[in-house]
Amino acid sequence: MWCDRIVTNTRLIDLRSDTVTKPDDVMRAAMAGAEVGDDVLDGDPTMRRLEERVAELLGVEAALWVPSGSMGNMIALTVHLRRGDRFLAPRGAHVLENELGAAAWLSGGMPQPVEWGEQPGRIPVEAVRASGGSRGPYHALRTTLLCLENTHNAAGGTVTPPDEHAKLVATAKDVGLLVHLDGARLWHASVALEVPPAALTVGVDTVQVCLSKGLGAPVGSVVAGSAAFVEEARRVRKMLGGGVRQGGVLAAAGLVALDRIPTLALDHANATALATGLAELGWEVNRPETNIVLVATPDVGATLAALRRVDVLGVPMGNRVRLIAHRDVSVADIAEVLDRVAAVTTR
Repeated sequence: MWCDRIVTNTRLIDLRSDTVTKPDDVMRAAMAGAEVGDDVLDGDPTMRRLEERVAELLGVEAALWVPSGSMGNMIALTVHLRRGDRFLAPRGAHVLENELGAAAWLSGGMPQPVEWGEQPGRIPVEAVRASGGSRGPYHALRTTLLCLENTHNAAGGTVTPPDEHAKLVATAKDVGLLVHLDGARLWHASVALEVPPAALTVGVDTVQVCLSKGLGAPVGSVVAGSAAFVEEARRVRKMLGGGVRQGGVLAAAGLVALDRIPTLALDHANATALATGLAELGWEVNRPETNIVLVATPDVGATLAALRRVDVLGVPMGNRVRLIAHRDVSVADIAEVLDRVAAVTTR
């Protein structure tokens, strides 16, 4: 795949993640001018505005800001699970693979991966029905929760459409399961499908969405659901050390980030252009549904090192290389990446 030619570039193009996006001057100004209060004691007004806006976007009663998506997921699982309960999640889900076992360690759950169906990252209704709701002897595992992920990161940012989501949730309810949706990139799914975010949360008990993936906020996610859930979630957040004081400084960034959801369409277009260009150079890549490109390679380490030599950064994703388009990478940057790769690629 790689020739011996060395290409020296002076500017690094970082495609490791859409979390590398930085607050711009507009966002920094909003943060500097934010109205603030003590959110732990009696509430922060800017934080409250952010939470109310997210709840409205997601079509749920209430929402709670949290420092990270992982904490948001753990709060939801901790509220939903009793110690030793089994929960289901698609194979490769973030709650299974990328949260250091916190679902078991902190939330007390027993994880059960569910294999994908015909589409990467998407599980069939029949698997939910077969895996959930069974009642055996007292010493058998109880399955009580289904965790969905939209978009599915490890599958390459694949999207679950509203009708399929609704069938999964309805089946889960039929077999007695609660449903939590890890929507860290739910905004991306909404933009790709051209539907409101609330169309992708129908029937769930809880949902987590991220403000720092591709939208430029420096920190923050929101976990949402019923008012009763958020009341309990606030207690669990405090237990986990997630209570903040003048959180309005961070919430202001989140409000600006929400205004930028429509701009994710450009990231999706850039990912498609990147994948198309790499395929034309002979690389084996997925067809991205959103902003994530996965490159199949016999040697992940060697491919990452070769990219690094031409000042392009990616990350390993299992046995593939992940490259993510985001708001800090322009159309011209994508063209530059392809030029650099072309200069060192052999057919």
